[in-house]
Amino acid sequence: MGRDGRETVARGVRLRGAAQAVVDDHARAVEAVRAALGPIHDAVAGRELDAIPVARLQDVTEGRLRLGSIEKSGFRTVGAVLEAGPYRLRQIPGVGQRTVDQMLAAARRISDAVHETVAVTIDVDRPEPGTTALVTALQVLVEAGPDARRAVGRATALTERLGPLLLDAKPAAGRLGMLLAGQDRRARALAAVTDIRSLVDEAERAGLPELFAQTSVDLLRGPSSDVAAWVDFELRSAEYYGVLAEISGRRPDAAAAEGFLPEEIAERVRTQQLDDSHRRVSLRGYQAFGARFALAQRKVMLGDEMGLGKTIQAIAVLAHLAAEGQTHFMVVCPASVLVNWTREIEARSALVVRVLHGPDRHHAFADWKGRGGVAVTTFEALRGFPEPGGGEVGLLVVDEAHSVKNPKAQRSRAVALWTGRCERALFMTGTPMENRVVEFRSLVRMLDAEVADSLGERNALLGSVAFRKAVAPVYLRRNQDDVLTELPSLQQTDEWEELSASDEEAYREAVRAGNFMAMRRAAYMRPEGSAKLDRLGEIVREAGENGLKTVVFSNFKDVLGVVREALAAGPAAGTPLFGPLTGSVAPARRQRIVDDFAAVPGPAVLLGQIQAAGVGLNMQAASVVVLCEPQIKPTVEHQAVARAHRMGQVRPVRVHRLLATGGVDERMVRILAEKTRLFDAYARRSAVAEATPDAVDVSDADLARRIVEEEQARLGMTGGESAASG
Repeated sequence: MGRDGRETVARGVRLRGAAQAVVDDHARAVEAVRAALGPIHDAVAGRELDAIPVARLQDVTEGRLRLGSIEKSGFRTVGAVLEAGPYRLRQIPGVGQRTVDQMLAAARRISDAVHETVAVTIDVDRPEPGTTALVTALQVLVEAGPDARRAVGRATALTERLGPLLLDAKPAAGRLGMLLAGQDRRARALAAVTDIRSLVDEAERAGLPELFAQTSVDLLRGPSSDVAAWVDFELRSAEYYGVLAEISGRRPDAAAAEGFLPEEIAERVRTQQLDDSHRRVSLRGYQAFGARFALAQRKVMLGDEMGLGKTIQAIAVLAHLAAEGQTHFMVVCPASVLVNWTREIEARSALVVRVLHGPDRHHAFADWKGRGGVAVTTFEALRGFPEPGGGEVGLLVVDEAHSVKNPKAQRSRAVALWTGRCERALFMTGTPMENRVVEFRSLVRMLDAEVADSLGERNALLGSVAFRKAVAPVYLRRNQDDVLTELPSLQQTDEWEELSASDEEAYREAVRAGNFMAMRRAAYMRPEGSAKLDRLGEIVREAGENGLKTVVFSNFKDVLGVVREALAAGPAAGTPLFGPLTGSVAPARRQRIVDDFAAVPGPAVLLGQIQAAGVGLNMQAASVVVLCEPQIKPTVEHQAVARAHRMGQVRPVRVHRLLATGGVDERMVRILAEKTRLFDAYARRSAVAEATPDAVDVSDADLARRIVEEEQARLGMTGGESAASG
């Protein structure tokens, strides 16, 4: 044994020490969140209890309590009863000890229920010391990311395995140990050293010592400042709320989170492993379940309500299959979201993306066939590609799957052909399908003909839960209210679109003229081929089909006119359209329009010029906001979004900013991001900044001139008219 054994034991001790350090560092970070969360949670629960009338104690005791004298003595809420305690309650005339005991027991039952159900929401507009402490504590875990979760899991398993082995191997750690140990003890020590060597070698091959060291550094590194933590929270609120839900133990209703699946299917899904080694984003519990569902059931449709992260769930499935050795994947989507898919996969995973679009798509297809990766293409392009061989494609993802509900359409036939040739398929749609059995059946038939044949109108008539049970082998849908226990208050998405040929032509004309404002609105000036307009229509349609109201903002009156005509003729046909609200509309009239918009019981669309409608009006009836183009002043965007995202908003607000790649939008976003974002974030929260957005924004003229010159150079044009024209 000798030196080799001692060195092996020493390596095991060092590895176990590093693993235990990660576990301890993570535990301290979690405890810091709990310590900050506790007082806030208690305060929220206290306010809730102070709003519950004392009469509710009758419900808990089935009417056995007499509360007249209690209320007359000033104890009108459950919170007041709990605060009073037994001594003060006993002083009330006519109230005996038995009544006090029963009353307090009932109050505590209500208190326990309130503490279990109330959710802590973080108000980014009113940071307080308590919420700041919570956000900074959460940032440590959010910044550490999925690698920390992976490291803690591996570290926990290693410490559990190495602990007993190191104890058995103790005699081998010193020169005299083996000599003094008995025969059985020596045999156990030798066996333990062999096992330790194997474990340590395996850990080093997997890079675990480096992972543990980096994770410990990440968990011990605090935020650079409170402001930095708040800025990060604004950018990644969903991730913060996900960590908060996990630590607080507040889980959504299990049946709702699992889409009311039958127990036998739900159990099979729960036991499905989910490898995260190729993934760069953490999943919420319902998202992990959705990914496992797709893996366990092989060919499925994910119908989660918009805003629940269907794309992230699809990426989790792709990452898992890549970790298992699959090399080729295909994502099919509308052209309007092709760029978004590309960017999301690159940002959220370690997978290679290959875009199969445009005139070179067949060359790109051949390259993908040879080298593998995630191919991202459109429905139209898919029709021109040769069908895959059996088992060649690890997963076919079909986004906006309701687009292929007509079985006679060419795009539907192409998708059906590919689905049949792939072992796994994941269809995605945010459109609720319960009341569209004929359309739904055609989609299900591509996934499972037997389920499609068994699906009848009667299933839908029995209600959504019964319908989902009937299609459980292939369909999973969850709603925001069911699964987001701490609702992210604001979700922002940049929707990157590639300009169509007509868009590009209009854009080049504006650049040649040096007309900055025309460049900004060029993507809407030829509506029949507008990529942005197509994507806006999809967002409005999906919002409407989910019963949500939408506000559409633009800086330009003519863009709003184009949008109104397009929506009225297509995606929003039959949906009430209000506005546009412009500077020429009297303030009183503007408010009446907003009130009428809010009064509509179902979906509706409100159009507004961002400078006129984005200030002074409350639009909290809307939960979807669309910005037609980026604004020169970031504060203008923040103020406009704040019209919907404010007190009284009962649902999370989803903001979509429509951006075109490669031109003025991309340059504006990049240039504005070059400014000191921490200063902007601090200034945004000041009364001065809210009143005077010009205080923290770059000059309009300087920005316009710079972008026009850069675009003219990029497109090989000489300077045209004044950059400030238009």
